[in-house]
Amino acid sequence: MRWGGAAQREGRRLIHKLYGRRPDTMKLFDTLEEKRTTEVRADLEHLRKLFIMPDSPDKFLEFGHELLDLIHNFFKSKGGIHSEISLPELAKIFSVMEIPRHPSLLKDILGEIKSKVIAHSVKVGNPYYIGHMTSAIPYFMILLEMIIAALNQNQVKIETAKASTFLERELIAWIHRLIFDRSPNFYRTHVQNHRIALGNVTLDGTMANLTALMVARNKAFPASGRFPGIRKAGIYDAYRYYNCRRAVILVSARGHYSIEKIARILGLGNHNVIKIPVDSGNRIDIARLRQVCSQIREQNERSEEKTKIVAIIGIAGTTETGNIDDLVELRRIADENETFFHVDAAWGGALLIVDKYRHLFKGIESADSVTFDAHKLMYSPLSMGMILFRNETALNYIKHASNYIIRPDSVDQGRFTVEGSRPFSCLKPWVTFKIFGKEGFRILFDHAFDITGTLRDIVTRHPDFEAMNAPEIFIFNYRYVPRDIQCRLDALMREIDDEADPYRVIKLLKRLRRINEALNDLNIELHRAIRQEDNSFVSRTMVESTRYNPQKIVVLRAVTINPLTTPEILNEIVDEQSALGAKIFKSEFADILEKL
Repeated sequence: MRWGGAAQREGRRLIHKLYGRRPDTMKLFDTLEEKRTTEVRADLEHLRKLFIMPDSPDKFLEFGHELLDLIHNFFKSKGGIHSEISLPELAKIFSVMEIPRHPSLLKDILGEIKSKVIAHSVKVGNPYYIGHMTSAIPYFMILLEMIIAALNQNQVKIETAKASTFLERELIAWIHRLIFDRSPNFYRTHVQNHRIALGNVTLDGTMANLTALMVARNKAFPASGRFPGIRKAGIYDAYRYYNCRRAVILVSARGHYSIEKIARILGLGNHNVIKIPVDSGNRIDIARLRQVCSQIREQNERSEEKTKIVAIIGIAGTTETGNIDDLVELRRIADENETFFHVDAAWGGALLIVDKYRHLFKGIESADSVTFDAHKLMYSPLSMGMILFRNETALNYIKHASNYIIRPDSVDQGRFTVEGSRPFSCLKPWVTFKIFGKEGFRILFDHAFDITGTLRDIVTRHPDFEAMNAPEIFIFNYRYVPRDIQCRLDALMREIDDEADPYRVIKLLKRLRRINEALNDLNIELHRAIRQEDNSFVSRTMVESTRYNPQKIVVLRAVTINPLTTPEILNEIVDEQSALGAKIFKSEFADILEKL
């Protein structure tokens, strides 16, 4: 495994500084074997010892040292990104049918974790791993996770989260100001105003989107007259009271898959998530959106049973292509249709930290709500999302209370959340802001932009690859297409554009489809070969092509945010893919494509 160890060495130096250098004889895990266990007597006294610090602080530190060494060795170990074990073989390791009956010693179980779990975990921090939004994390995150676990604060209730409740509200105010930039007096008034909530820390982006769309749905069917609102009456009575036939959510075809899940949870149904096609830049087609909204208004004028637009969603960093919708226009359209405007900025939102990138998100400050993820561009470990609302009273639409845990007049954050128990995750971005500062994030984001551009340049110059998108935020799609096949595709596209005979056009389009279907299969096989070689990793997806529309195209998807990834590494990755692609093409696809 090719790995830059500066960060790991610095982490180890800090640990040694804090705790002292361990003796070389303390190699607790080096000799552990899965089957070497010590019989433990199951009694209350033994179990009680597990809930307090060990009698000797040296014993606790011994385990701490060894565990940190175990983690460190995982990163510096030779080999690829994945272990060589097959998935069926790995499944057999975890096929025990019963819970263990008798207790075991911690050292034995840590040895089992070493051999079963750590040995077969994916090295997502490897600079050659550019496949997903999960990347390297700063070493101090490991220490923060230890603090979070040790304190075990539950953010639902001030009685289980004293200082952490106020820290969470402070963090939310920081992010809220990044997005909405309200007046200083607004934040002085509300940063610790327990009667309202500017937003929530959530498990992830999906839960953040759920919170936003639940607020939007409840706002669309509020209490009126004798109707107590959808929260109390339910969706059937809400539709009946408001003469509603259906309630819909409008979002780009590049919208996150969580939107459909949320529609099911909220009782709206998948069929009422209307996906608007994208333009050539992978942004929501504004003209098509206006057309759909106009059709809904016209139908509502003709029919007694109305269609309610619950929300219009803008994407600020699409998951597949990293592009940003026109948020200014989406706000305007939402106002024209008197509906809620939500922005899913789970992927791109952190760029707002740096002023030079704020222009990419023009209009986001006018959104009713914004989803923001810390475990993506803020380099926090999984998982942590946030939902922020422009209006400080918006979360009253889901506010709830309980006599025993979240009373109406309390300071409890749980009054405003969909979730109940929540960990003290907000500590991680709060600390990161202090350690990195805005300037540190600028440096990291500049690097990410540089290597994204570098990869696009490498692919564009290479005769056997085709760039499939113009990335705005660190996601680049491309595919392997041998030079001769690219020339044929280009010629075919020109012929289609110039052809006047519609029957001839249909025939040419069928030929284009067959060629692209073969190329889809070629790139699937290439992706499998990359996995098998295990020197690097990019992900794979299928997107509706904006060039070969309406055909779906299999692409390699690179996410270029790892600070440890260099231009040299990117060249190595593409060179390997090129060699593998050429081998697969010659052995399996040359004859097929020649006949098409």
